[in-house]
Amino acid sequence: MSGKIDNWMDAMVQRRALARWRAAAETAETLDPARLRALRGEARQLQRALGQFTHVADGRLALPMIGSSAMRKPASADWAWRPGIWRGPLARPGLAAVASETGFGDGATLFHDCTTNELSLRQIRNRREADLAPYGLRLDVFRFDGSFLSLVLELPAEAAQGLTRRHVIRMDATVEKERPLEIFARLNVKHGPNVEQIVRELPRDATEVMIEFDLAYTKMNEKRVDKLWVDLIFEGPEMNQVTWRDVTFCRRPRADL
Repeated sequence: MSGKIDNWMDAMVQRRALARWRAAAETAETLDPARLRALRGEARQLQRALGQFTHVADGRLALPMIGSSAMRKPASADWAWRPGIWRGPLARPGLAAVASETGFGDGATLFHDCTTNELSLRQIRNRREADLAPYGLRLDVFRFDGSFLSLVLELPAEAAQGLTRRHVIRMDATVEKERPLEIFARLNVKHGPNVEQIVRELPRDATEVMIEFDLAYTKMNEKRVDKLWVDLIFEGPEMNQVTWRDVTFCRRPRADL
């Protein structure tokens, strides 16, 4: 009850304040200079406060909303997903000198074999008008003396439910590179003791990328599928910064061959 009373009183105060300034605007031409000067001082103070508030509010409301599920996907998709790193804030937003097999967020793990460890991962807040994901992931690599570097994204159990060889798995990403870099995406489908793998190279010169994995060309046992994950593999990543503004996955059935 007290909350309703407070809301009613706030609304009443706001209406009275608005009516007061409307009346002042209508009578400004005829007010005596002393009164006009006093009201002008009050108006400027109010204008500064309102300007600060609207500046912050406009900035916050222009950002992608935390937890947003908006994404590019075909109308025929029967499953779609954005990993947690790109959806909401992490308890630990950054890691330096990242050791191999280090988890980052929910279902993401970095693998490498370098001995001179100059790798860092950091979650960043997306602030561009074009961004759909609230957050991004930035990978910085300085010296790198290893032979491989990959970020593994484990897909949720829903991705495996009802999965058949008639499905196409699609990955959409917005990725920025400081220098040209080869990046490969490898889909892994575990069915029983076996793992089917499909590898696709991301377009080198594009920021907005889309690749598809057609399961028709695998020997996947549809009745035994229990796990899917994607390896993002970086070739020659030394002295580079890679920013993943967004990563999403979806699947769709395709027409019979």
